[in-house]
Amino acid sequence: MSGSVLVAIAASVGNMIQGWDNACIAGAVLYIKKEFNLQSEPTIEGLIVAMSLIGATLVTTCSGAVSDWLGRRPMLIISSVLYFFGGLVMLWSPNVYILLLGRLLDGLGIGLAVTLVPVYISETSPPEIRGSLNTLPQFMGSGGMFLSYCMVFGMSLMESPNWRLMLGVLSIPSLFYFVFMIFFLPESPRWLVSKGRMLEAKRILQRLRGRDDVAGEMALLVEGLVIGGETSIEEYIIGGHGPIHDIEEASKINLYGHDEGASLIARPIASRQGSVNYQHAPLVDPLVTLFSSVHEKLPDGVASKGSAFFPHFGSMFSDNGNPIKPEDWDEESIGGRGDDSQSDHAAGHDSDDNLHSPLISRQTTTFDKATIQPASQESIRVNNEQLSSADIGGGWQLAWKWSKKDGQHKMEGGFERIYLHQEIGADLPADGESFQAAALVSHPAIYSKDLTDQHPVGPAMAHPAKATQGLSWSDLLEPGVKHALLVGIGLQILQQFSGISGVLYYTPQILEEAGVGVLLSNFGISSTSSSLLISNVITLLMLPCIAVAMRLMDISGRRTLLLSTIPVLILSLIVLVIGGLVNLGSIANAAIATTSVIVYFCCFVMGFGPIPNILCSEIFPTRVRGICIAICALTFWICNIIVTYSLPLLLTSVGLTGVFAFYAIVCIISWVFVFLKVPETKGMPLEVITEFFSVGAKQVAEAKKN
Repeated sequence: MSGSVLVAIAASVGNMIQGWDNACIAGAVLYIKKEFNLQSEPTIEGLIVAMSLIGATLVTTCSGAVSDWLGRRPMLIISSVLYFFGGLVMLWSPNVYILLLGRLLDGLGIGLAVTLVPVYISETSPPEIRGSLNTLPQFMGSGGMFLSYCMVFGMSLMESPNWRLMLGVLSIPSLFYFVFMIFFLPESPRWLVSKGRMLEAKRILQRLRGRDDVAGEMALLVEGLVIGGETSIEEYIIGGHGPIHDIEEASKINLYGHDEGASLIARPIASRQGSVNYQHAPLVDPLVTLFSSVHEKLPDGVASKGSAFFPHFGSMFSDNGNPIKPEDWDEESIGGRGDDSQSDHAAGHDSDDNLHSPLISRQTTTFDKATIQPASQESIRVNNEQLSSADIGGGWQLAWKWSKKDGQHKMEGGFERIYLHQEIGADLPADGESFQAAALVSHPAIYSKDLTDQHPVGPAMAHPAKATQGLSWSDLLEPGVKHALLVGIGLQILQQFSGISGVLYYTPQILEEAGVGVLLSNFGISSTSSSLLISNVITLLMLPCIAVAMRLMDISGRRTLLLSTIPVLILSLIVLVIGGLVNLGSIANAAIATTSVIVYFCCFVMGFGPIPNILCSEIFPTRVRGICIAICALTFWICNIIVTYSLPLLLTSVGLTGVFAFYAIVCIISWVFVFLKVPETKGMPLEVITEFFSVGAKQVAEAKKN
């Protein structure tokens, strides 16, 4: 997985520059006020800080649609260019207006990076470490803040600190960011598949995963282009002998994979136990309980063990045993349609058109029952040392089943897609080889007969690019997408009004007003330099906290981290309020303020900082991900502007105590929202997450009707 880690680090450099800029403006504004006499004009002061946020908001309105058109990589390259020129303009800025222009250009770059980096990392990372890699932007952003505060503090000790140099240095890391984007960053494989560039997507996946066999993930990317129409949750007993083979022929289900070869036989469970039936607490969103039931029934450590819990799946898609050629599945192919895709496939040529999922067939296809042969027992590997080509990450498997119609010697119907995972704690037959699995069953993504006839790819598969054409705003009204938007927008609003942006941009001023200068006055350091130094120490302490969060993100999970860290945010804000109301002496009050701010920041970066962006990059379907991310990011920046621009006014009206009391109330509301509405997504492939949102939202809607 080193390839995925390296590209995530390279992409996160954009967030490091954002953190650098945040710290620079927090320190530089102290000197900008003096040069331009803004002490009595808090509106202009707030505008200087907020101008980058205005730029980020403007570019966010179109970033989603443009990134879906041009790709993720070109937009990140543009971001690095905007960073560079923004730094040069701020270095020059002879007056406030030119400074505002530089801040605007800088904000355009920030908007693209903050919006698209989490999306890019989610689309290129394997599910097992997606949470950890998507915490890298937070780590790099805090690292950029630390380096920037070091520079600003050093300059503050000079006789005449140069704020233009503080802001203009931004151009140097921007050049490195540009080089990384050009030479090290590949395009997102999911975006490439959505455009039908299958061969390029396959090569990039092989590079990112460090292996040649990426057929399973390629099939997953195709299936993830469209959410299944009629999705149901079923449960099977899979594999083994005895009870499976003794049941009637009508009750047997054959599961097939994207590779050549037939599967073992599955038997549906009539009782529909486990995750199919779920009981949810009052007021808690049923979708939250549905996600939780899946994680509760996953074997321990499944995120890291991958397909080890599916030893039979490892063999059922093997090329050993009794392989069945794709031509044998489709009689129309045997009949000699004479199309180019069939001849290319038979010749084994590599092209976009013959990288396919063979078993995604036309809506009506016939084949002999005799062609269905069980996998050879010699191909079953109990230890499953090699990664199964059916594995799609996080212990999930992708397969298809044939939906049968009447016929004595022939079977007619169509394939249905299945996302499968093993469940534990079930009573299984004593054959030693069976296991119980829950399945999300729906129609394959590419299932339109019109498309199949007009745009064949490989043996009778519609071109993936056609699945994402004709996107309209009505797609956002799909129940699963609406539900995901509610979660994403809610998290972004609550995150910003929990106070992080205001505290972040104005940390030096907040600490200075709290009297923190007295802590270092004995060392001959001015109050301004003291607040900058303590801000630097805070950012340094944030780094190990983010490292802990990176470790826990795919173990404890996103929801658990939020529910654990938000109460600490509430407590730290309450302490700040008490410290502002009770006079314990200058030294005691300064110590309380400093400690509370440190605790606030450290807990924020472990949970409420990175997780909203992580979740927003995970819960939307590929088809509408760009637009939905843009909507959530636009919400983020609008709330960011409101909080940042209003903080100087609030400080002069209600003071620090009133501001922190408001933030504490918002954090309480945030905890309740997370508990009731935010599901756990750790270790699940993106396509499975969006499918769960779809089926869960539809079940909720049906329950309301009844």
